[in-house]
This record gives sequence, C-alpha cells and structure tokens, in this order.
Amino acid sequence: MSQILTVNDLHVAFPTDDGLVRAVDGVSLTLSQGETIAIVGESGSGKTVTGLSVMGLHKKGATQISGSVLLKDGDSTVDIVTASDEEIRQLRGRAVAMIFQDPMSSLHPYYRIGNQLAEGYLVHNPGKKKQAHARAIEMLDLVGIAEPAQRADEYPHQFSGGMRQRVMIAMALMNSPRVLIADEPTTALDVTVQAQILILLKSIQKEFNMGILLITHDLGVVAQVADKVCVMYAGRVIEQGAADDVFYKPKAPYTLGLLKSVPRISTHGSARLKAIPGQPPSMINLPTGCAFAPRCEYTSDAPGDICATDRPALLGTDSMHLSRCHVAEPTRDSLFVKELKEVRS
Repeated sequence: MSQILTVNDLHVAFPTDDGLVRAVDGVSLTLSQGETIAIVGESGSGKTVTGLSVMGLHKKGATQISGSVLLKDGDSTVDIVTASDEEIRQLRGRAVAMIFQDPMSSLHPYYRIGNQLAEGYLVHNPGKKKQAHARAIEMLDLVGIAEPAQRADEYPHQFSGGMRQRVMIAMALMNSPRVLIADEPTTALDVTVQAQILILLKSIQKEFNMGILLITHDLGVVAQVADKVCVMYAGRVIEQGAADDVFYKPKAPYTLGLLKSVPRISTHGSARLKAIPGQPPSMINLPTGCAFAPRCEYTSDAPGDICATDRPALLGTDSMHLSRCHVAEPTRDSLFVKELKEVRS
C-alpha cells in the first residue's frame, strides 16, 4: 500500500488572553491507501485539531503551526502547513475530505440536499451543473438512501439523524478523495445506526481505496474498523500501533485506563465502571514531566521522580508498537496482566 498522508512532528497552538493553548504537541503518523487509522482520546486531547490541520482549516493568523502534513495529490506531494490558501482550496474536497462531527448542524436548513451536495462538486468542476446533480443522486444511492432522485429535492429537516450522517458521507465523497477524515461519525446515533454507518464506511473505503483517519473516543468503534490506533493525551500521541496490539497488549497506563472504563457485560454481577481518576491537565499549563503522571497509578514503579520531571519519549521494544512511559516495558507488561484479565472478563 502506498502512503498518501504523512504527518511529521505536528505542533498546533492557539494564543489566548490566558496563555498559549498547545492543542497538538509533536504528532506524527502515516496513512496508506485502503488503511484506517483511529485517533483515540478524551475530549480536549487534540484529536479534532489534528484532523482540521490535515484539512488546512486553521486560520494561519490566529494559529501557530509547525511541522509538516504531506498529502499525495496525483504524482505530486503538497505540504498543507506551508501551502497557500488557494492550493489548499484546490485540494480540499478533492484530495482530502472530512465528515464533520455534528450532522444535525452541518447541513444548511434552507437548501435542498441535492444542491448542497452539488456545490462541492462544482467547486472543482465549474459549469457542470447537470453532472453535479447526477453525481449527487449517485452518491446518495451509494450511501444507501432510498429513492435518491426524490430525496435530493428534499430539505435536511426531512431526514433522520442517521440519514443526515449518510448525506454528510455522500458530500465528502462527491469528488472521490484519497483521504477521508471522519470526526466522530457515529456520535448521537443509536447503536443500530452506528453499526450501519461503520459498515458503510468500510464498504466505501474498499470501493474507492481511500485512507481513512477516524477520530473517535469510542473504543468499540475502533475495534470494528481500525487497522492502526493512535492514542492521544494532552495533545501528544502516548501510544500507537496495530489495533490488535493496542487492544490486547496495551503499553501505556492511559490506554489501559481507557480500556478499563469501557462498559461491558460481566458474569460477576453489576460492577462499577473503573473511571480514570482526576481530570486532564490544562493545555495552557502542562505538567513538566509526563502529562498523565498526576492521574497515573504506576508512577511508583518508575525510577525516582522521573515522571514528575522528565517528558517520556515515544519508544518501544517493537518498532511498530510505541508508547510513552518511564516504567520499564517488561515491568508494565507484568503489572498489566491482571488488569487485562479483568478487561476481558
């Protein structure tokens, strides 16, 4: 599989009256055709900011961005971070597209669905109104909306939440992008509709051979569709690797905490969820050492006060499965054994 997106040491910060909000701090990842990478973490961990950076949607005058976001466009490669606004406009919707988080508010209430879909096509194919309308109907049919020609003439309020999410997927696919960013695509949908949307994304990915960057806090969603996982905390990637490795052999205490907090059917009666103690740190005033240290139960297993003084590097005995933690990896593996048994029970 050829790489179509490479993010290298991405830093994104927002100046505010209270200080500099370091929303993304050194994120790196690579995405290939036909591959799905899930970015997981609590609210405020930097997931969406990373996705918006790939789309080039941050205001350059109000945002401090460094690093690179290299996107393949045909035979050329464009760095979204340094590209001009016009270059980014030519890429957005065609080479890279995004399904935004809230389908209820992402569609304009006063315009017909077909016209809203066609608008994105016409940006890259000016003057082709008939083709745009036909493409809109084709995409509505592709995402499983019955009677697409009739529904294209209807308004958003005539669609259910799940149907609006399908429309947002159709909108993102209007120009057959190579990279699709899906920001919480199943939020606020019931379980049955969630499953339908995930199956739809996988089938569309196979048809278009797209790379998908899935932004979510739902580990159940990740388990169903992701090939690789990047776990983020306080703007940093704290664990990354193949989905099975991250789920069954987590290396970071934070990842283990996320897995333990997932509701599950237990054979031992009704047990309380094991929430991660404390709150995420302020992105304006991050701890000097490990950002997760104030909430971590394993700091005593690290040498001295290193968790409070030094930022851990992203390392691992397996180069394909990396994590940030000052506790030695063999020690973590032995400490996590009992916890993982409880997660799987």
